[in-house]
Amino acid sequence: MKRTYSKWTSVALITAIYVFAGLMGWLMFRWVLYGGILDFVHVQKPIIALFAADLVATTVVWIFGLLYENVSVYDPYWSVFPPVAFLLWAFYTGVWSLPVILLLIASWYWGWRLTRNWVITFKGIAHEDWRYTKYRSLHPALFHLINFFGLNMVPTLVVFAAMLPGLKLYETSNSVYMSAEAGLSSVSAAVLIFGFIVCLSSATIQLIADKQSHDFRAANPGKVCNVGLWKHGRHPNYFGEIQFWWGIWIMYAALNGFDWFILGPIAMTALFLGISVPLMEHRQLANKPDYAEYKKQTRLLI
Repeated sequence: MKRTYSKWTSVALITAIYVFAGLMGWLMFRWVLYGGILDFVHVQKPIIALFAADLVATTVVWIFGLLYENVSVYDPYWSVFPPVAFLLWAFYTGVWSLPVILLLIASWYWGWRLTRNWVITFKGIAHEDWRYTKYRSLHPALFHLINFFGLNMVPTLVVFAAMLPGLKLYETSNSVYMSAEAGLSSVSAAVLIFGFIVCLSSATIQLIADKQSHDFRAANPGKVCNVGLWKHGRHPNYFGEIQFWWGIWIMYAALNGFDWFILGPIAMTALFLGISVPLMEHRQLANKPDYAEYKKQTRLLI
């Protein structure tokens, strides 16, 4: 039987779970980095340690999701881990260059927006997102496998992949500023600033879309939101999320050019276009008769 708590007691409980998960992740990071394992790994060992910490923290959150019979315990992880990890990575590497400062500003603004939206829409530890209840009902025998791998680990892996360009930015920017030239070229600086603007604009798009959606649904329950940004795209919030991770990659590309790290934002784009959008579209079509016409008249993103 699910436990019921007030909304703010539930928020405090989730916060405590995440602090504990962060502590377990930190211990794993220390163990991998200084415990003598994986000694054959040299240059990338810190990245492996961070990745292991991410997996352990995700597993802890998943365990608490089992205890509370609610996969939604994982929901804030998406917006909490990246900004915290980027900040701790700056302390670990000791790199506080201009590109890193811009990355931190962008990631914390994005994380604040997304976590804020979670707090506003969060109904309590007993309430589970409709996507998860759907998987519970459709695949009861396989649900725990789907839960651990599909609903917890896959998003964690995709987000970590999308974070790699940002993490690599620390090393690259430090090399640039420590070089004889001591600085960015004008072209690299322009691309870096452009990527930063892309990140800020993406989070702002999401912030505006959130407010427009919340206000519209409060005044028009059961209706299709077709005002503001939602008039120009069916999923402006998803558009902003995809755009944010491309902005991170653009900042990275400003110093490194085009390479395989582009797979990070590509994976993020595939996750939204292949899973998140179809799930939401199916639900909207089933619950709102006007959505079919709205879908014909309105673009997918923006």
